[in-house]
Amino acid sequence: MLFSESMKKTQDFRNVYENGKSYADRFIVLYVWENGSSRNRVGISCSKKIGNSIVRHRFSRLVRESYRLQENVFNSGLDIVVVARACARDASFHDIENSLIRLAGKARIMKNGGEG
Repeated sequence: MLFSESMKKTQDFRNVYENGKSYADRFIVLYVWENGSSRNRVGISCSKKIGNSIVRHRFSRLVRESYRLQENVFNSGLDIVVVARACARDASFHDIENSLIRLAGKARIMKNGGEG
């Protein structure tokens, strides 16, 4: 990820959950909070309810790749946490990518202002 780094600390995730805004659809829940820096931080959360480690890791890879390909359209200075929902276990790459872009538009965190 060129303009972003991974979020790893539990306290960082908790901060985004408590202070940020959430946007949800069928596959993912997106939490967004402005971090006050020039870089984005992206965290991915996937519980054991979704499936075994293979399923959870596949979801993480799909989200990371979706974000990487669309990274240049996101505003800077954001903490973004993507949480898997139960339906995400069967989702394709295009499902995850479309969900991420749609929710980013709802959150108005895209450089062009996002969608409605």
